[in-house]
Amino acid sequence: MGCHCKLLLAVSVGIFAIIHIVQAQPDQQGFISLDCGLPPGESPYTDPVTGLTFSSDAEFIRSGKRGEPGDTVTYIYRQYKDLRYFPDGIRNCYNLTVNKGTNYLIRAGFSYGNYDGLNVYPKFDLHVGPNMWIAVDLDNDDDREIIYMSKSNSLQICLVKTGSTIPMISTLELRPLRNDSYTTQLGPLNLIYRRAYTGNSGGFIRYPDDVFDRKWVPYNWFETNVNTTLNVTSSNPFVVPDAVSRSGISPKNVTLPLGFYMFTNHDSDKVNVYFHFAEIQTLNANDTREFDILLDGDIIHKAYSPKVLQSETKYNISPQKCGFGSCDLDLVRTQRSNLPPLINAIEAFTVLDFPYAETNPDDVAAMKNIQESYGLNIISWQGDPCVPELLKWEDLKCSYTNKSTPPRIISLDLSSHGLKGVITHAFQNLTELQKLDLSNNSLTGEVPEFLASMKSLSIINLNWNDLTGPLPKTFHDREKSGLKLTVQGNSRICADASCKVNNNQKYVLPVVASAASVLIIIAMVILILVFKKKRPTQVGCGQLIPHLQFNTCYQKVGSP
Repeated sequence: MGCHCKLLLAVSVGIFAIIHIVQAQPDQQGFISLDCGLPPGESPYTDPVTGLTFSSDAEFIRSGKRGEPGDTVTYIYRQYKDLRYFPDGIRNCYNLTVNKGTNYLIRAGFSYGNYDGLNVYPKFDLHVGPNMWIAVDLDNDDDREIIYMSKSNSLQICLVKTGSTIPMISTLELRPLRNDSYTTQLGPLNLIYRRAYTGNSGGFIRYPDDVFDRKWVPYNWFETNVNTTLNVTSSNPFVVPDAVSRSGISPKNVTLPLGFYMFTNHDSDKVNVYFHFAEIQTLNANDTREFDILLDGDIIHKAYSPKVLQSETKYNISPQKCGFGSCDLDLVRTQRSNLPPLINAIEAFTVLDFPYAETNPDDVAAMKNIQESYGLNIISWQGDPCVPELLKWEDLKCSYTNKSTPPRIISLDLSSHGLKGVITHAFQNLTELQKLDLSNNSLTGEVPEFLASMKSLSIINLNWNDLTGPLPKTFHDREKSGLKLTVQGNSRICADASCKVNNNQKYVLPVVASAASVLIIIAMVILILVFKKKRPTQVGCGQLIPHLQFNTCYQKVGSP
């Protein structure tokens, strides 16, 4: 068989190309659409091109500053006009509420636009929770996409500084997908090339044509274009838009395979490729279109025939590594077929390894409650508290078993952090905590008994606060089993309940109580000496009978 030309998938198409404008308005339920850097007073708004509703990101992140690209940059999408950049800290994270166990398309969009006047494209990393997603090199304005199944009801998307340039972002979008689509046996899927559809309309197809708001980019394949004006249905989980499926390509030389090739970033990358097909030509009674689908020489589907006016998706179930970082994709006509292969669209992903388990969710919830209780604004307290270890939160230590086991928080040092109010009950939810340091703050109220009930806690430093009251007996019991509690510098705290005064619950330090006792004893001795000196003789008075500590006497009955 003669050689045939391969079609390169890595064709660059800018995000500001002319797009496909549509009218319908599907439901946006579950969509998260953030215009990063948008002033809250301008939120929300409806994008005039897509009909999508975008909101300011201000409520979803604690850090960053607002910026705008240069005036010379023009935008089709309103959400690329603003941006947020992060000059402070190493890791800055968006905190999003999602549905656990839902498959999400996550898209981060970037439009640098020389907003800082430096004309240097930023380089930084993107993380999903504790795991590395992708290294971003904004040599041009672009989007990054990942398909990820959420592990909990909260999700952090983090920008991590890796060099001298400052991370920035223009838009962050989440779209829930069907859980029976885009699934792999290993990990999340990172889109390595734009979704390519084979039409020649000259623009993007996305929402509302695509109910999942995937972006489909038209490529000029230099092959035979095939089109239809008829509707193409999609009943499979991928729900390919009708606007995508109404066009396709076949090889100009009908005797040759239809071939493509693509490059991966690393030789070790494993890929999943999704081929979307629909028969959109009118076939004669004796026509047969049948072909094998090959990924880097391996047949992933044999003798396939597209369904008439119905979209269908074929893909490799097991992620596959391509030789030397280059993957060949071929549609090879079978011997019984008298028609060449036909395809409508392709998606290509690398499968990511997300090795780190998130920190124990109870520990995370406890830390967030502590953060809110005291209004702590610590720049490093973003993202996962313990992982990756190099980016863990300041002032805490974690225990690590292995990458797949959730870490636990074992030490928390909040000394000299300006804490005010009582010791919050949120601390007791850190059930593996061994050391707690709350010294040099302005904490008030009593020392809560729950601290003594935390079995793992062996060191508690409460020095130099304004705590009051007696220490519960449970602390003394725990001290016998090794608990080390220090309360130095709390002038209104005492060792036990004996320092209560009546029902007013007023307390003094034991040393103060001891000093007061000494003064009372001295005063009593002085009074006794004074009264003894002034006491009258027994002349004219019968036997004296002391009464109620007063120096008076009563004459015995019958005395003269």
